Amino acid sequence: MKLNHYLASAGVCSRRNAAELVKEGHVSINGAITREPWFEVLDKHIVAVDGKPVKQVQKIYVLMNKPKNCVSTVSDDKGRKTVVDLLYPQIKERMFPVGRLDQMTTGLLVLTNDGELAQRLAHPRYEIQKVYEVMLDKPLDDRDLKKIEQGLFLDGSRVRVDSIRSVSLHNKSFLRVTLHSGKYRVIRRIFESLGYYVKSLDRVAYAFLNQRELPVGRWRYLTPGEVKRLLGLGESRPHVKKVVDDGKK
Repeated sequence: MKLNHYLASAGVCSRRNAAELVKEGHVSINGAITREPWFEVLDKHIVAVDGKPVKQVQKIYVLMNKPKNCVSTVSDDKGRKTVVDLLYPQIKERMFPVGRLDQMTTGLLVLTNDGELAQRLAHPRYEIQKVYEVMLDKPLDDRDLKKIEQGLFLDGSRVRVDSIRSVSLHNKSFLRVTLHSGKYRVIRRIFESLGYYVKSLDRVAYAFLNQRELPVGRWRYLTPGEVKRLLGLGESRPHVKKVVDDGKK
């Protein structure tokens, strides 16, 4: 196993950050500093970071229904509660959230100490499908609906949704949006760019995972079958097909 992969697999950090850690001289092999992230680690090698031995740990995979007022980070310099705090004391290992949900957004979030998988699934090029339920401060105008369906420009690139429809036929303020984009705060930014305020935002599905029997603020371990499917999502980019649903069907 390559050294940067070994460090990420041990939960030290992501593979990208592991490469930087090695290049900066923090990592040793059998007591000798190496600056080669692609060094092939064998069973006979003792890997250490800043003199502390690194060991492979059992991989943990968790699905959380994130509550409000909780940040999707490992730690927070402002002292805010993090999603990792919610796992303690049952899980004391260093865990990484896969992707991010902003502080006020609720919904599904995967956490793991498999740093490599966390980085892969969060990377925009894998375009994992996500489903959100959105409550706006006013009904969505039909002209704005068409703009969203056609794609809006954010940060100089066009963002398209796979589908957008009303959750209720009688309430155009309550919407369900499906998309693959990995841009941060993309749902809020889509509606804010058109003059709407997002009153609440809930991610109700992530890839094949849903909120069934998982109340807000609770978490559970993923099943072996779910883990296998997640690992498969990280191996190759899924085929993405554009679907438009105007909610009239």
